Amino acid sequence: MGTETQLGTVGVARRAVEADESARANRRWWDADADDYHAEHGSFLGAADFVWGPEGLREEQARLLGPPGSLAGYRVLEVGAGSAMCSRWLAGQGARPVAFDVSAGMLRHAVRAAAETGTAVPLVQADAQRMPFLAGSFDLAFSAFGAIPFVADSAAVMAEVARVLRPGGRWVFAVSHPIRWAFPDSPGPDGLTATMSYFDRSPYVEFDAAGRATYVEQHRTLGDRVRELVGAGFALLDLIEPEWPEDLEREWGQWSPLRGRLLPGTAIFVTQLAG
Repeated sequence: MGTETQLGTVGVARRAVEADESARANRRWWDADADDYHAEHGSFLGAADFVWGPEGLREEQARLLGPPGSLAGYRVLEVGAGSAMCSRWLAGQGARPVAFDVSAGMLRHAVRAAAETGTAVPLVQADAQRMPFLAGSFDLAFSAFGAIPFVADSAAVMAEVARVLRPGGRWVFAVSHPIRWAFPDSPGPDGLTATMSYFDRSPYVEFDAAGRATYVEQHRTLGDRVRELVGAGFALLDLIEPEWPEDLEREWGQWSPLRGRLLPGTAIFVTQLAG
């Protein structure tokens, strides 16, 4: 039984949705989808690896959090960690990560992977808009496709990250490239023609027979993201748009070799909090 069937999804729309309804829907979605997600993507993501997105860019090569050997002893927060494979990789580099996610189903996989790899990191269940951490308690923060697209108030996430980081701390996060919002979610040729306005911020909503949201994804433009970051006190150091590797033939949802060689699929914001 697929996640849509399990949750009773009967349709999709672009419409406004209240913040509480969005939060409930996405918590239920990721709890229900955790097993299928890891069955489909687990081998690509690894149990203790750090992949920034479907293009396969790894932190081991990109070093967006810092140069080799620089993370030892650093307290690092993973926002929207899923099963925390990135945090386990960081622990292997000598960092002191804490991983949090809103989904108990995802964190259940994190517990299982910790037992399999022998690398355990602290796990917390929490909403990214209201982080249960003390101010200035982390040196770095990052997110690889976690939390940010699934909350109604992503500006609040930026403000919360700024609060829990020490002055001068780095915040790096990967999301679907905003230009993708204008194109259909298809990896094939029909996904190459823009059919929706890039400037329409109406959430993508899947809903059940009673009209209740079962999945919600939010859209912000590149300019929106920059304004959120600047408003929270961050300076934008770099914007990475990974190119699709010539030898990668794997599809992941709307990501594919066909689309990836023509359009950016991922945007990685590299930022630093004012010192």
